[in-house]
Order: sequence, then structure tokens, then C-alpha cells
Amino acid sequence: MAGVMAPLMLHGCVAIVTGGAGGIGSAVSRHLASLGAGVAVAYIGDPAPANELVSGINNDYYSTAHADEKECCGRARAIAVEADVSDAAQVRALFDAAAAAFGGEIHILGANRLARDGRGRIVTFSSSGVGSPRPGYAAYAASMAAVEVMTKILARELRGAGITANAVAPGSTGTPMLYNGKTEEEAARYIAEAPLGRLGMPDDIAPLVGFPASDAGGWINAQVIRCNGGTI
Repeated sequence: MAGVMAPLMLHGCVAIVTGGAGGIGSAVSRHLASLGAGVAVAYIGDPAPANELVSGINNDYYSTAHADEKECCGRARAIAVEADVSDAAQVRALFDAAAAAFGGEIHILGANRLARDGRGRIVTFSSSGVGSPRPGYAAYAASMAAVEVMTKILARELRGAGITANAVAPGSTGTPMLYNGKTEEEAARYIAEAPLGRLGMPDDIAPLVGFPASDAGGWINAQVIRCNGGTI
């Protein structure tokens, strides 16, 4: 098992997770930290969820098993950074904060300041709903399809940079976003459609970010990875 998991380890890597305190985002932040990455959790608005998440990640990582590392390095495993990613100045400040906290270059989930050492990774989020058109979801599905095309083009524009770009496309996932504005009957229909008899959960999605972010996923590029339990 150790030989299988070794390529997944992200020690020495730095990840920025935008929306990193949300439903799926928080699971991604925890997962990347569990693989050894330093994680900058980018959020907007109320800082409480991000601060609580970061505190939990740091407490979990620097348990007895990592106490010596904390004494040696004195660095947090995760930090929270408020950043509106539509504002270029705030994005630069986000990268600066991550670099200052963890040292070195950014490896995962960034842009043109990513490391160009063959370990740079961009992972965007789309939706499996692109492949299953639902009435009332035209604008949402179109925006997610745009993310998929953008990611594939970005992978080609980064030719020679040693940076991969892939999209993860979850299906119906049990987060507040799914339940918002829906009746119990409407939510039950999503479960009824699932071959595995349940909704996906954020922890089902996070490993699909960790794998292409790792050395083991270095040959995965310009792909859309659908993670929906077989509903689509």
C-alpha cells in the first residue's frame, strides 16, 4: 500500500483552493492538506467558516504524529485568505500570502504564477450536469460547459510550461447549494436517479482533485473528470 500511495503525497507542494471553505471546497482543502500540501483557503465574505476549517486542518495535522515537524518548521499546514478572484489585485495578494506562509512556488490550483517544474497543476470545477440537460438549468449548464472548454484550451496554451489543467465535474452532491430552494420531494428525486442509491458527498469528490494534483496524475491533462456515481 505504501508504494501505491507514495506518488500521491504532496509534501513540499503549495495549493490555493478558491471557494476553499465551501461544501466541496472544504473537503478539497482537507484532502490536499492530508496529502502533505500547504493549503491557502481562499474565501469571500464571512471569515468564520474558513477560520474554523483552517484551525481544524492545523490541529489534525500537527497531532502527536507530526509534533516534531511543528517544532522544527513552525509553519501552519493551512491558512485562510480573503480574496475576490474577480479582482486581479486580490488574486496577486492571495498568491503572495500563500508564498509567504509556505515558502517557494505555488504548485496547485493557480494561474501563471504556478511552478513550472513539471508539478504545476490547475484543477477547475465544472458539473456533470453539462451532460444531462435539465429544464431550468440552462444558464448554469452553459457556464459549466464554458469552464470545461476554457480548461482544455488553457492546457494547450500552457504547452511547454510543465503545468497541467483538468476539470472535475461532480454530479449531485449533498451540499447546501443542492438543497437551497428545493423541497424534500425534489431532493429525493436526485437520490432516486442515483445507481448507488445515494447522493455524492464532498469527500467523494476531493480525491478526484488530489489525484491529478499529484505526481501520479502528471499524464492527465486537458481532461474533464466526471464524478457522479453513474447518474450520467
